[in-house]
Amino acid sequence: MEHIRLPKAEKVRLLNRLSPRRSAVGTLYLTATHTIYVESEAQVRSETWVLHSLVCRLEKQANTPTGCSLIMRCKNFQVLHFVFPQEQDCVHIQASLQRLSQPEQYEELYCFSYKPNADEEERQEEWAFLNLKAEYRRLGIPNALWKSSPVNHNYKVSDTYPAELYVPESATPQVIVGSSKFRSRGRFPTLSYYCKDNHAAICRSSQPLSGFSARCLEDEQLLEAVLRSNPRSDFMYVVDTRPKLNAIANRAAGKGYENEDHYSNIKFQFISIENIHVMRNSQQKMLDVCELRTPSMAVFLEGLESSGWLKHIKAALDAGVFAVSEEGASVLVHCSDGWDRTAQVLIEREWVSFGHKFSHRCNHLDGDSKEVSPVMDQFLECVWQLTEQFPCAFEFNERFLVSIHHHVYACQYGNFVGNNQRERLVLGLRGKTHSLWKHLWDNRCDYINPLFRTDNCQSQGVLRPSTAPYCFKFWSGLYNRFDRGMHPRQSVEDYLMAVREETLQLEEQLASHQEQIEKLENEQGWSGAADEGRSLLWAPAPGGSMALANTPQDYTGGFVASSPCQQRSPEDSLIFPSPRNKTSDADLSVHSEQESGIADISFNSLLGEEGAREPDPDEAAYSAA
Repeated sequence: MEHIRLPKAEKVRLLNRLSPRRSAVGTLYLTATHTIYVESEAQVRSETWVLHSLVCRLEKQANTPTGCSLIMRCKNFQVLHFVFPQEQDCVHIQASLQRLSQPEQYEELYCFSYKPNADEEERQEEWAFLNLKAEYRRLGIPNALWKSSPVNHNYKVSDTYPAELYVPESATPQVIVGSSKFRSRGRFPTLSYYCKDNHAAICRSSQPLSGFSARCLEDEQLLEAVLRSNPRSDFMYVVDTRPKLNAIANRAAGKGYENEDHYSNIKFQFISIENIHVMRNSQQKMLDVCELRTPSMAVFLEGLESSGWLKHIKAALDAGVFAVSEEGASVLVHCSDGWDRTAQVLIEREWVSFGHKFSHRCNHLDGDSKEVSPVMDQFLECVWQLTEQFPCAFEFNERFLVSIHHHVYACQYGNFVGNNQRERLVLGLRGKTHSLWKHLWDNRCDYINPLFRTDNCQSQGVLRPSTAPYCFKFWSGLYNRFDRGMHPRQSVEDYLMAVREETLQLEEQLASHQEQIEKLENEQGWSGAADEGRSLLWAPAPGGSMALANTPQDYTGGFVASSPCQQRSPEDSLIFPSPRNKTSDADLSVHSEQESGIADISFNSLLGEEGAREPDPDEAAYSAA
């Protein structure tokens, strides 16, 4: 709180980028964790909440007759344009947010102050929810070919690797340690994925310190052990995910890549995935195109192509397609240090456990801006591109990916804080913060893909996506999800989710009706009613006359009056907003962790209690301006 120069600014306008006439006027509040904007003229209380940890950049613009503008750009691609009547208010708010959004110590991050209703036992259960050993057992290891190695238990061999690693059964500690000394940051080849069906493995490492001619006997022996761990192949691939020129340039610094003459039975391959600086600039160019106010389709497509962003997504997927070779050969994948390009497998195991530098790449702390790069964004988009090509193969939906993206940057949970496992252990995250995965599991109904089928051909075996350029789409559900004025705002998946929810409600009502029917039949002795048809349900009470049966009370047992169906109004059905039947943004506001950005679907039965509730600061909820 000591960093807040001005806790409240009044008569602040929040501009709507796509519809300036819909701009709001309200009060801007600064708290220790959130920026809160409350509209003062809205019929229904409308609030916009932004976590300080999500703020990426603040831009103060020149004064105009209407006031002083401050543009807030967020890491989840939300852009808020505030106009202050007083320049001094704008200056104080900017200075306060500049400090609040750039914490200098880990303890200032939101996850250390986030206190949900969970005791210490529940916290431990959250962190135990995902077990990496169980994940390796699911892959079928350890086995006769692969074993767990204690060589890095104290993080002495590699301080950025996890404590538990899996290596070939024949690899001795001496070979592993010798190989680590020949690899950048000590990141020696270790198992990432194992296929039980053909024994093929995907391993990961950093680049060798080969220079122009150096070699290491232990490193050559370790790769040979990896090769022998696949009895069905007499060779293995070594994939360098960097452009060849980048790898050659590293040789001048004593690093480089493997020489095929020094390693037996390897096939070397370059796959050109650019470095973090190229990715950062490329994404920014794409976002600049997204923020154009009224671009033509030609201008938008030209800007998207010139940004190169989808080209980089294609390169990452090309690398994955190559790694899953039809020849059944094992693969060693590396880049420079092996924590950016190499990590395109699973989040908790390959990104968190194996030391992706989340704090640096996601700009969690005030630091070097050159270390920031959207590598995790790329991975999530690669997965999304796969879900578009194989809509029945994934049990999760787009909203799940968007929610993970939000939490990678929000720091509400401790999963993505720190740069490696050792650092997280020192920070004591398991005892001081909460885990995201249990939260997502508890809300899994929001993240289920309605198209998923376990017996579908897409759910069987290896996915082989097409990486032809025309197969890649722009992910508007992530990059434009806060632009509610854009069309189309609804995906097919969202419609299906809504229809499924409505179907479940109707099934519950049907079950309720059937129970009441059985109860009435038993109480009234209507044993023959079922045989004569359902029309008896609507017969008048004994002794009554159909001519007098004009009210629900005239019917037997008051069944009509107690029916949930009769109580539902026409508005209780699925609502798809249109100009003539418009639902307020406040009624349609969705928790930020569930925000898909393209869905404006509402069920009155669900919003009856929640639609008007005030956001909880701990939930980091947002509602559109």
